[in-house]
Amino acid sequence: MLRNILFNCLFLFLFITVGNAQEKQLFYVGTFTAEGAEGINYCSLNTKTGDIDLLTTFKGIDNPSFLRLGPEKEFLYVVSRTTPEVEQSGGYVVAYKLDKRGGLHFLNKQISHGSGPCHVDVSPDRKYVAIATYGGGTTSIYPVKEDGSLDKALAVVHNTGKSVHPNQGQPHAHSIKFSANEPSIFSADLGTDQLNIFHFQDGNLGRYEQEFVKLPAGSGPRHFVFHPTENIIYVINELNSTISAVKKEGDQWSMFQNISTLPKDFDGESYCADIHLSKDGKYLYGSNRGHNSIAVFKVKADQELTFLGTVPVEGDWPRNFGITPDGKWMLVANQRSHNITVFQIDQETGMPKYSDKQIALPAPVCIEFL
Repeated sequence: MLRNILFNCLFLFLFITVGNAQEKQLFYVGTFTAEGAEGINYCSLNTKTGDIDLLTTFKGIDNPSFLRLGPEKEFLYVVSRTTPEVEQSGGYVVAYKLDKRGGLHFLNKQISHGSGPCHVDVSPDRKYVAIATYGGGTTSIYPVKEDGSLDKALAVVHNTGKSVHPNQGQPHAHSIKFSANEPSIFSADLGTDQLNIFHFQDGNLGRYEQEFVKLPAGSGPRHFVFHPTENIIYVINELNSTISAVKKEGDQWSMFQNISTLPKDFDGESYCADIHLSKDGKYLYGSNRGHNSIAVFKVKADQELTFLGTVPVEGDWPRNFGITPDGKWMLVANQRSHNITVFQIDQETGMPKYSDKQIALPAPVCIEFL
């Protein structure tokens, strides 16, 4: 009898423990320490209630403004903005190893080869890390060692050119991503209105015959996302609040749609920031800083976008947002109001709905789910 009671108690304990674990979605938050934050925040989202808990803060890094986990979730790579007095180049890319509890352990760092490092990505085979620098207008590629640390940059590209907006007097590389299905790297340059294309294979960086896709003058391409088919890229443009849809036909990439992220009756200043697709690829989301909203689009069968509307972010200056791996929740990092707001995504309509849940955190600017 006692044996059965002990067995039942053990089963109940394991059931509750596993259930609680399944309700927790862990994530890291990049911040601006220059605006009051202390480093990289490690948080937990309750996927039943929408509550967020701050678990710990990893200190000792300046302005960890963008984060990217490796494909196997073993390592975290972070761009760090510094002053010229700290590092003449303007910053670093930093490598951390994760322990079983999500703790971060510093491995090493390499200089960013440009001021204002703002974006980082990891190759699908986890052998390389790439970064973009806004102030320097550079993109750099770093080999990853077996232990996850970074070797010195094997290639640094200095972009050239300018465009028509006052903020486009020089190149501003703002994002960089490895393609999952072809030996390519793409990088959006806000200063030149270009989505740059690089051939990258076996550690060799080169250029295709088509070196870039030219986007509308004054648009300011910032971030972008691949459609699941990989022959479509959606680029969010900071300076004119639009999304450009780009398609590959044969060996050529070209824009086939440009659509506003703002309601027609909006008359104020607003600047786009981040962009994400829903898990099923049916809905596209972009953040508006100024209008302080998430723009929602339906992705049609031909991959053109239909504007569905905007949802207020319940904060100020949504620099970044993320969608949980299960596709059911959206977290919005509001830089100026110092909070992360929580939305449930309607699985039928794709529309985010505010959950009335949020957490106060200083200057959150990037969300990366573990």
